[in-house]
Amino acid sequence: TVDFVPNFDETLTEPAVLPAVLPNLLLNGASGIAVGMATNIPPHNLNEVCDALIYLIDHYKKVEDITIEDLTRFIRGPDFPTGGIVYRFAPGGDGDRVDLIRNAYALGRGRLTVQARVHIERMSRNRSRIVVTELPYQVNKTRLIERIAELVRDNRLEGIADLRDESDRQGMRICIELTRTVEPRQVLSRLFKLTPMQSTFSLRMLALVEGEPRLLPLKQALLHYLDHRQAVITRRSRYLLEKAKLRAHILEGLLKALDRIDEVIDTIRRSRTADTARKNLIKRFKFTEIQAQAILDMPLRRLAGLERRKIAEEYKEKQREIKYLQGLLRSPAKIRGVIRQDLLALKQRYGDERRTQIVDQEKGHHTARDLVEERAVLVTLWADGQVVCTTRPPRVSSKAVPVAQVEGNTRDDLALFTADGRAALVPLHQIPADQNTPLGPLTDLEGAELVAALVLPHPPPGEELPDAYLTLVTEGGRIKRLSLADFVAAAGRGPVSVIKLEAGDRLLWAAQSSGQDQVLLVTRQGKAIRFAEGEVRAMGLTAAGVWAIKLAPGDALVGGGLVREGDFVITLSEQGYAKRTAVRAFSTQKRYGSGIQAAKLSSRSGPLAVAALAGEERQVVLVTAKKRVVKLPVRAIRSLGRATAGQRTRQDNKEPFLDARKHGPPLRLVVLAEGKRPRRKKAAG
Repeated sequence: TVDFVPNFDETLTEPAVLPAVLPNLLLNGASGIAVGMATNIPPHNLNEVCDALIYLIDHYKKVEDITIEDLTRFIRGPDFPTGGIVYRFAPGGDGDRVDLIRNAYALGRGRLTVQARVHIERMSRNRSRIVVTELPYQVNKTRLIERIAELVRDNRLEGIADLRDESDRQGMRICIELTRTVEPRQVLSRLFKLTPMQSTFSLRMLALVEGEPRLLPLKQALLHYLDHRQAVITRRSRYLLEKAKLRAHILEGLLKALDRIDEVIDTIRRSRTADTARKNLIKRFKFTEIQAQAILDMPLRRLAGLERRKIAEEYKEKQREIKYLQGLLRSPAKIRGVIRQDLLALKQRYGDERRTQIVDQEKGHHTARDLVEERAVLVTLWADGQVVCTTRPPRVSSKAVPVAQVEGNTRDDLALFTADGRAALVPLHQIPADQNTPLGPLTDLEGAELVAALVLPHPPPGEELPDAYLTLVTEGGRIKRLSLADFVAAAGRGPVSVIKLEAGDRLLWAAQSSGQDQVLLVTRQGKAIRFAEGEVRAMGLTAAGVWAIKLAPGDALVGGGLVREGDFVITLSEQGYAKRTAVRAFSTQKRYGSGIQAAKLSSRSGPLAVAALAGEERQVVLVTAKKRVVKLPVRAIRSLGRATAGQRTRQDNKEPFLDARKHGPPLRLVVLAEGKRPRRKKAAG
């Protein structure tokens, strides 16, 4: 326990939250052997242990009815500081699965399989590499690398071309590059079998209870901690109560002496020695020996009126402290309440997220992508270079300006594209959920101007990527098609250049295409061209692409996209004239033509600032040069023909979409992935 003095300054009824003692036996674990008995208690997560103890306190009257299933809802399993993966189940008899964690906590002993966290990255020329980012508990990284090197040298492990330790301050990373002739999952299976990348943790919760070694199930370990804390708080409260009573007794004597201060001073002055003065005070004023000694030790400054008031206030405070401590000692429920407050304060101050993943599967040769929970997410790329994965649409504002928003799955990959023609792949399972994450720790694109984001579905194990392409368009009017398989193979190693740009040109947008799509592009001077994707041949990474449209002097592309049935072409001029036009109004022609009119422009409307393709059910975000953000549904934009400039007002002719004279010309038009939310119908009556 810790030495502690309660603070009664913050409340009049009870002391502030008492400092708590960590449940170290479960939190940090223990390992050792003596006189033929061994213990091996794994570490656990502080938040989970505190939640389980609070549950026991809240249901203390029915503690006998609490089962191990109730406790494992809070304590999911061991939480090792090195992370890793723990398998919860193992095959049992009759085709059933055995819950290893539940049985280990119910008996106090068991064996758990702990596995390193790995993932497979694709490289160029049909090569792959295995990347290890977390190791099982107590596995030494250097010894593991030496073990893999020994296996390769002894020809017991084939297919490894290179082995590197790329760990840095951002985390651990062991890179195992493979040859083209091997299957990555087969090599991974051999690594799990021959190295400590998959090991067994023998759990044995043996501890001393009242001086005797006992094997403790989880419930008994938690109850013993609560009993220990009750005993500690009881002893501490008794000590503090005696201390408070003693101080109150002294203060009572001082107050009594101050009420008759002239007589007390006269008695002391008439006494020849200090011992005589003490005896005279006890005899004449009925003081105790402790009170008389305190009066003799009292300095003269205590005679001041302000000092007297302080003594009176301290006496009242001690009376409240005595009352609180007496009530605490009479009620075990109040003592458990103090323990509960301690645990909540402990959790709030020191609690952190779980590091070890508990997998509800049987032992296998799984990668991190295989073990992540498969669920739909909404990926939003922000203008400040951060990315977030959410299940609900995030809020958009002038402080949270989106660059792109796409729908995906936690097992997919996120492709990011910059204005200078670079791109990188980030697995979505590496992005924390519901938390804005900088791209720096994920990729080397930090600081670059991001212009697009795509979600690329990851193929199931053993299957190849679909025959798809990436279509890239630049502001200078060039278009390029790149094989999706080539892009994934190159970008799996890190940021890669996907298009060669001329001086002054920049990448405008990127999209995944099937090879049978049509492309529609819009220029600054109000021209549009629509042609088949097949007119652009697939090229390599270093190619610059081909011309998509003949641009007039001073003209440039401002937007476009792949044509989908029912989509609209949304245009917005620099003076705030907006409209949407059905894609069927744009006829198909050959690539590298002059295009047709997409908007009738004038000095009043100004040139087009942005353009995009979106369905009527979508929403768009307009972002201006002054960071003004306007979010509106596509159907709120007036539907007009090609030969019009658009309108500056909403359909109610009251509020303008965007006034460039007040807010500056728009910089970006972002099509959101979520549709317009349906309005709630009013109840009848």
